[in-house]
Amino acid sequence: MGTDGKDTPDAARRTSADSSLLAPLPGHQNVHTAWWQELWRRHAHITTPLRQRGLECDIEFGLSAYIVHVSLPDDSYLIISPPQEPPSICPPGDPEGWIVTRQHPDDQALFEVIYNSAPSTDPGAPQRPEARHGSSAPHLIQAIDQRLTQLRLLPAPPSPTTDPLMSTAPLPRAPKAPGLSDDAYRTSAYVYGDAILALTGQINGTESHADAAALLHQILDPTSGLLERLGEFFEAAGEKAKEAEEDDGFDLSHDLSDAAAEIRNLGEVLRIAEDRMRALTPPPPASGHPAAPSRTPSLPSPVVPPAQRHTR
Repeated sequence: MGTDGKDTPDAARRTSADSSLLAPLPGHQNVHTAWWQELWRRHAHITTPLRQRGLECDIEFGLSAYIVHVSLPDDSYLIISPPQEPPSICPPGDPEGWIVTRQHPDDQALFEVIYNSAPSTDPGAPQRPEARHGSSAPHLIQAIDQRLTQLRLLPAPPSPTTDPLMSTAPLPRAPKAPGLSDDAYRTSAYVYGDAILALTGQINGTESHADAAALLHQILDPTSGLLERLGEFFEAAGEKAKEAEEDDGFDLSHDLSDAAAEIRNLGEVLRIAEDRMRALTPPPPASGHPAAPSRTPSLPSPVVPPAQRHTR
C-alpha cells in the first residue's frame, strides 16, 4: 500500500514525537481516481488534522452523502458525516453541521454520539449547544480530541501548547511516496492553501462579529495582511520572470504585476470591511425553524461511485 509517511507497517501509529507526520492514505485503488481525489480535497480540513494525530481516514458513501471513516487503534471507528436523513443539501465537505459517532464492526452495542452540530429537524426541540458551531472543523476536531483522549485511543495527541480552535500554523508537507499521483498529495503538499483553509474554518466557527472582524484583519491589514503579502509575492514572481530576458518572460512579468495591482485594489475596496463587520449585531432569535437555503452540490452524490469499505 502506498503511503505518504514512513514505509513501515505501523506508519499510522505515531508517537507524539512524530505527530508532525501524517497517517498514510487509504490503500484502495480509488486514491488514483480524480473523483476520489476531489472528495479528499474537499474534506482536507477534517482529514488532515486527524492524520496529524496518527489516525487513518477514508472517504466513503453513507446513506445519502459522503462520510469520513476514521480507524481507531482498538478496531472501532469513527463516522464523521453530514445529516443523512434528511440528506444534506450542501456540497461535500461543507455541510450544515457534522455528526460524529463511534462504532465497532463486531460489537453492535458499542455506539456513541461524540459530536452533533447538525441543526435539529424538530421545530419544537431545543437546539443542541454545539449546533451553533455548524460546519466548523476546529470545534469538531476539539470534540474528537477530548473523547479519544479519555478513551486513550489517540495515537499522537496534539501538542498541549496548541489551541485547536485558533491555530493557523501551516500544515506540514508529507514526504512523497512512489506510486501515487501528485493530485493525491494536494491535502498535505499545499501548505499555504491549507493554512487559509484553516482560517476559513475559524471564521465559520466564530461566535461573534468581533472575532470575525479580527480574522478579516489578518487578510486586509494594509501593511502585513494576506492581500498585501500576495501582492508582494506576485511582484517578486514578475521580477523572476524578467530574469529569463525573453519576450514571454517580460509579458509574464507584466501579467503578474497586473495581478499584484488588482489584489491591492481589492484590499482598497474592502478596507473598511473589518470595521463594518465589527459594527454588526446578531439578529434577534427567530420564531420557528427557518428553512435552510437551497444549495446544490457541485459534485452530485449519485454520479460518483462510493469508496470500497475494507475489512478491518
